Amino acid sequence: MSKYMLIMRGTDETNAALMASIDEAMAATGRFIEEMMKAGVLLAAEGLDDPGRGVVVDFSGEPPVVTDGPYGETRELFGGYFLLDVATKEEAVDWARRVPAVRGSKIEVRRVAEADEVPQGGESNGQL
Repeated sequence: MSKYMLIMRGTDETNAALMASIDEAMAATGRFIEEMMKAGVLLAAEGLDDPGRGVVVDFSGEPPVVTDGPYGETRELFGGYFLLDVATKEEAVDWARRVPAVRGSKIEVRRVAEADEVPQGGESNGQL
């Protein structure tokens, strides 16, 4: 089994559409989470707060600079994620296709690297 993260990516427009039907969206998401739990694949699921309430720590200078709100001009923002434990990438993609997402949004599917895949001592194995 491998861990895969389904990363929800939205735009200002898709986020506005989501908020316009938030009760329906929350109910559909709740049903989807129950389905994943029954299948035994869900490890975690979290939604992120409004990006305007966050801060950005910019390491392009010394010392790092902290600013309010989302970084620069963004076309897509991460809105949350589902962390799954599934056998294959194809299974993760199958679950991603069933996410009750707003039209126009995207789900990025990424495998979570195992600890032994992290480069050691300056080596790179191309996994990250």
